[in-house]
Amino acid sequence: MLSENLKIIRKSKGLSQEELAVKLNVVRQTVSKWEQGLSVPDADLLISISEALETPVSILLGENITEQRADDLKAISEKLEVINLQLSQRKQAKRKTLHWFFITVCLITLIIACCLTALKSPYLNWNFNDPEIAVAGTAFHAFEFIFFRVAPFAVVCTTVGAVLTRNKQ
Repeated sequence: MLSENLKIIRKSKGLSQEELAVKLNVVRQTVSKWEQGLSVPDADLLISISEALETPVSILLGENITEQRADDLKAISEKLEVINLQLSQRKQAKRKTLHWFFITVCLITLIIACCLTALKSPYLNWNFNDPEIAVAGTAFHAFEFIFFRVAPFAVVCTTVGAVLTRNKQ
């Protein structure tokens, strides 16, 4: 709601994101994030935005001005709290997805390493006089060669990623 209203009102005033950012002493990317709903301004910035766009804060937050609330600041803070909660939940969901991605990649890497180790380089016993087998053996050897040089790095990185993205209660 805030993101859409901010964009519509900014454009109706003929301001670019850059011009609004200059008025608010923030970078253009910050205004872009507000308009995309990736972040929200704090209460002080919301008031500054309201002044810069010459629009009441309640309009920015999507409230109809049929009756004025006595405690506008409280209403604004309640709406910001809801928006912050939604952003927090979205961030938590992304973090959880990334955490399980790291765990999955780590496990797949370990499973492939175990399989290749158990096979003990079977291509070494192949008859390389047949050109097709020679190509397959060379490709398999190249895969194994590269895999065992990259796998330790991948396991360490994905383990670190999984630890860093775990849910901290």
